[in-house]
Order: sequence, then C-alpha cells, then structure tokens
Amino acid sequence: VEAVLRLARERQVPVETRPREDLDRFVQGATHQGVLLEVGPYPYAEPEEVVAAALRGAEPGFLLVLDGIQDPQNLGAIIRSADAAGVDGCVIPKDRAAGVGPAAVRASAGAAEHLPIAQVTNLAAFLESLKSQGFWIIGTDAAGGRDLFDTDLPDPLALVIGGEERGLRHLTKQRCDLLVQIPSRGKIASLNASAAAAVCLFEVARQRRAKVRAAAGRD
Repeated sequence: VEAVLRLARERQVPVETRPREDLDRFVQGATHQGVLLEVGPYPYAEPEEVVAAALRGAEPGFLLVLDGIQDPQNLGAIIRSADAAGVDGCVIPKDRAAGVGPAAVRASAGAAEHLPIAQVTNLAAFLESLKSQGFWIIGTDAAGGRDLFDTDLPDPLALVIGGEERGLRHLTKQRCDLLVQIPSRGKIASLNASAAAAVCLFEVARQRRAKVRAAAGRD
C-alpha cells in the first residue's frame, strides 16, 4: 500500500482514506485488496492509429480482431494473451460485444493498459480496409477451416476470433482470406473463446520466431 500511495503522490493523484466497508460498497461485491482507483472511461485508440503503428513496426504487422466476444472475462483473458504473444493492437466492435470495463481490465492482469485497443462500428468494412493495406485476414472456424498447425500463416496478418456462441458472423467470414481451425482429438468439439484465441495467437508467434531463425541461419 505504501508503494501505491507514494506513486499517487508522485502523479499528484488525490488520496482519501475510507473504512473497508465503504470500499466493499463501492465495488459491489467484486474482490479488492484495500485500494481503489477512480478513473474515467477507457481510452480507446483510434483504429487508423493502431493499423499505422502495426505497419511501421520493426516486425510485420500483427493485429487481433474480435468479432462479438460477449463475456468481459473472456475479453480480458484474450487481451492478456494477445499482449504476451506480441500483438500490435486489438480491434473490437462498438455494438453487441463486451467493451473494456473493470471486469475485462482485471482479467487482463494489466495488459489492457499496454495493448492498444480500438473500437469500430463496421467490422466487415474495417477488414476490407486492412486488406487494402496489405494485411492477410485469417479467421478461425471450428467447423471448416484448415488445420492451424499445418498452415503457413502469411505476414502481415490480422487474426479474427469469433464470439463465444456463434463464432464468426457471415459477413466477417466472407472478408477472410483464409479460415483455420485448431485440431482436436477429444470428445469436446472446441475450446472456449479465450483458450482458442491463446492457441492461435501463440501459433502465429511460433511461426514468426521460426521464420526469423531460418532467415538468421541463411545469413
């Protein structure tokens, strides 16, 4: 707590001391550790800025697009995996999807404060814009995609993950250059959204690492 208070003083953040009962009431049953911070709405990035930053990076652009994730816990977990896998930015719909609120931020373990996240009104149009700027659109489809681990994923790419129940919407699927699926040997047909996203994200990261090593070997 002393470290938090010291940082607050350095940043000129006003501090109030309240009884624990007040904190419990403020969070309405959510878990806390004795310190609360009141902040404004989440500062979403502009979609154009996210794309531009991905294209000017040292490595090929790597974006994550989420098509209708409803559960804030899933959203936060996916953001955490995306940050760990080296994603340049995440794009989510403005409507009919979870936004970055307290539950998502907590589930992201802080990643939501570091990974640029943008909202768009028309996801299909945004994907078309990405294609015009050289991105490959790779969608996940548990029912009919290619085997993820046998597919050479091109660069730069935007990985598109569908919602928990319906997967990718029809218009989104139409905008994809390639559909992939995670091969499963169990009796359960598919992974949940956050687990599937993590597998796909780190397969992209693995392939990129292998390409860098292969290029270094040729040099």
